[in-house]
Amino acid sequence: MNVKDIDISAFDYELPDARIAKHPLARREQCLLLMRDHDGSLSTHIFAELPRLLPDDTMLVYNATRVINARLRFRKQPSATDGGAATQGALIEIFCLEPYSPRDYAVNFASTDGCDWICLVGNSKKWKSGILSLPLEIDGRSVTLNAKRIDRVGNSSVIRFSWSDPTVTFATIIGAAGEIPIPPYLNRSTEESDSTDYQTVYGHIDGSVAAPTAGLHFTDDVLAEIDSRGIPRHEVTLHVGAGTFQPVKSDTIGEHPMHNEFFAVDRHVIEALAQSDRRVIAVGTTSVRTLESLYHLGCMKHAGIEGDEVPQWYPYDPAHPHLSARESMEALLRHLDATSTPTIVASTRLIIAPGYTPGIVKGMVTNFHQPRSTLLLLVSAFTGGNWRTMYDYALAGDYRFLSYGDACLIL
Repeated sequence: MNVKDIDISAFDYELPDARIAKHPLARREQCLLLMRDHDGSLSTHIFAELPRLLPDDTMLVYNATRVINARLRFRKQPSATDGGAATQGALIEIFCLEPYSPRDYAVNFASTDGCDWICLVGNSKKWKSGILSLPLEIDGRSVTLNAKRIDRVGNSSVIRFSWSDPTVTFATIIGAAGEIPIPPYLNRSTEESDSTDYQTVYGHIDGSVAAPTAGLHFTDDVLAEIDSRGIPRHEVTLHVGAGTFQPVKSDTIGEHPMHNEFFAVDRHVIEALAQSDRRVIAVGTTSVRTLESLYHLGCMKHAGIEGDEVPQWYPYDPAHPHLSARESMEALLRHLDATSTPTIVASTRLIIAPGYTPGIVKGMVTNFHQPRSTLLLLVSAFTGGNWRTMYDYALAGDYRFLSYGDACLIL
């Protein structure tokens, strides 16, 4: 069957709301871990056992992105027809998706004279024009954040942010003004605990609007035990977009437009992938998507294909060269040499579905995902289509689902 003809209804299952974890466990490493071994056998463990369950020849790769306070709430200044100052203005919610200008995340966050972001605007009918203002207090100083809609990109708006204190960066502004955007399926408001709970212990590169949730189970002690076993760890960066929550609404996946996400991988990681024969275990679907996108980008460079965006259907193209992982990484190293840059910076629309042949990843740590989602398609691709056996096992047990839920180790 052509991958584009896959019927998304085959990836549906009943997920009772009671099985969706609304908060993590008090000790995140004590969650359940469902292990699917090479032979397809299933067993239940505790996540703290992960270091002992990883094969000796493992290389662990995780996503170092950090979730930003992407949800900003402004009050529109009431007009005379609204009753003037005596009436509270309409609540306008601005959800920052990705930088627009400057496009580079680090440069944008370091801006002190304003920046533009692609955003979703809630209650936008109440904000047809004008500037929204939000008073803040930062380090004992009064700072005003302003927002102005300047353009549209598809269903999103381009918002220009400016602020009254030129000594303050946008990273500081959004940290003070916004709140962590927890997933919509939790059906609750953001709580103070989410500021810690919805971050990985190793995340340090600002940019995501959703957490790489498989990484939420790791603690410093778990990482130290992995190190003590001599298992190398490497980090990549993929800034998770809101599209990760977008369900497949079409009947077949060929009609589903995959969202675009930014990723970056440093040269030393590419060298490790090129030189090592270790089995690459990715922490989370975002790390899988980064590593597999990296592989296809190397194939594109080898084939002389211009551009730094991995197209949605490129892996399934008959003209794909299907290099070895080493050959692909060597093509990327030649590209870095030619451009005198230390890091591959690109974007991806890659969709991983049944019929996909992995280029780099040999296993993953992941959570349990929503029905009819592209993440469930990815899990199916790495389990030979046997995702339902795993999910039936988990639903029959005491496993908790989605972002704050339990984990899987798929070998």
